[in-house]
Amino acid sequence: MKSPTPAPTVRFDGKTLKAVAIRSAAYAAIAWVAPGFALFYLLCGLYDVARNSQLDGYTIYQYFFGRGLGTWILSPFNIVMDIIHLPFWNKGVYRLEDLPAAHQQEIRALIDSMQREQLVEKIETRLSDNPREMLFFKWYGQNIDGPIEIPEFRQRYPLIRTIGVSVFNRRKSTNRHFGPLRMTIRVLYNLNDVKSDDAWIEVGKHVNVWREQKMFIFDDTLMHQSFNETEAPRYCAFIDVVRPGLLTSAMARLVDWLGGVLIRTNHIFYKNWSFIR
Repeated sequence: MKSPTPAPTVRFDGKTLKAVAIRSAAYAAIAWVAPGFALFYLLCGLYDVARNSQLDGYTIYQYFFGRGLGTWILSPFNIVMDIIHLPFWNKGVYRLEDLPAAHQQEIRALIDSMQREQLVEKIETRLSDNPREMLFFKWYGQNIDGPIEIPEFRQRYPLIRTIGVSVFNRRKSTNRHFGPLRMTIRVLYNLNDVKSDDAWIEVGKHVNVWREQKMFIFDDTLMHQSFNETEAPRYCAFIDVVRPGLLTSAMARLVDWLGGVLIRTNHIFYKNWSFIR
């Protein structure tokens, strides 16, 4: 079994020290004006970052001073989401069988459709030399017009809210990063057959090698990192489903509303990706 990649060392160079100084000064100013509010946010952040199974100095630094800052800002909202969805406890990393039958059925049907539509073959003809590329058909419940039209993906699914495909070019990986919101669960499914152990995803101490297991489901507000060290592109279905809970229908409408507000800003969330044209 592949072991998690050792965490990078935080290098306190001029740029890092400047970021730490600026954010520490901003937090100190807030604490001076509203100490109760600052303490509340600190406690939310400490709880939130402690959910990571690989809790080390690098994870803590990135959460409070690096790529996780947005996740910290949203931590009170995300904690409320965890409470609202009880008794379905947030496991962090899931198997398909952990989800309710309706979720399982909808996910399987969508993946079957992607394979039936020969989506990999359609995307191959449009790839560029960019390291990482993304194609969306639906984002937070909102349909996205793109270069490949598949009418079935434009229907209103009861549970699925995002439909996309991420493509990693040969020998390309992401940095460790956090997603922003816990209203949905991320489902990844590797669409092409990977013949090497050198393409995988890590979420803390959990490592999923795509050759061994084509589906991986997780809470993307945990720190994660994807790798493709093979000599071929890796195509992965990129699906968000509404989290199971007692208020699933209401949550689905809330996600739709959020998608309507943020529809023109998804390039901010994926600024390090190129969009397939």
